[in-house]
Amino acid sequence: MSSLLSRVAVAAAGLPIVLFAAYYGGWALALLAALGAVFALHELYRLARSLRPLVLAGYGGAVAAVLGASLGGAEWMLGGFVLTLLLGLVFAAVSETRQSTTVAVAATVLGTAWVGVGLGHLVLLRDVEPDGRLAILTVLLAVFVSDTFAYAAGRLAGRHRMAPAISPGKTWEGFVTGLVAGVLTAWFATYDQDVFADSWRPFVFGTVIVLAGVGGDLFESMVKRDLGAKDSGRALLGHGGVLDRIDSLLFAGPAAYYAFVVLAQGS
Repeated sequence: MSSLLSRVAVAAAGLPIVLFAAYYGGWALALLAALGAVFALHELYRLARSLRPLVLAGYGGAVAAVLGASLGGAEWMLGGFVLTLLLGLVFAAVSETRQSTTVAVAATVLGTAWVGVGLGHLVLLRDVEPDGRLAILTVLLAVFVSDTFAYAAGRLAGRHRMAPAISPGKTWEGFVTGLVAGVLTAWFATYDQDVFADSWRPFVFGTVIVLAGVGGDLFESMVKRDLGAKDSGRALLGHGGVLDRIDSLLFAGPAAYYAFVVLAQGS
């Protein structure tokens, strides 16, 4: 199966589940986000095993951040994230490793902040009243469309590398195509809705989503290159691992949450 076909097959199987959880919200979204956080952290910590991350502390903090976002909002999400430090202290005190404690805790906290807090912001976005459902569906669709068009355009017409030192496969042709497709998707999804009174706001919202998503993709590429890996895992065929699939959302989610709150309040 070609890489493109496998990506389409995985997306066709997984996207309906993700869209259902986002549409339904509540326990469905929190459970999916918590499971995604654990799988993504498992892949990250496996790649970073030489740094001896405190795996259980990372899992606990990430799940607590996601569930905190669902149960109590941003304050509880932050409290769940801080739990990583407490658990890290406990596990570092009882573990026997030659690795620096500072390095081990830093690798653990990076994973929790990146994955747990990133997914937690998607939960926060879904809970924004009264338009959280529209907002999170817009983010998911815009990121999916942007990634798909950028990948296809890069394979078909990519000539100028965007960040060869970080991700050699990404091209400016793919970036521009993905940006236009993602922004238009966000505009179609939110145009003439009550959430945005002015026609320019959907374009700003879409631009924030796509640019943040590209940043998340490049950040993961930078981490993988630093850790000597091409993919975070093999769980999703052409998509690589779970972390490979959600990397854009881990930046797009927080950016979209704050942009949505600001733009909606200004309407």
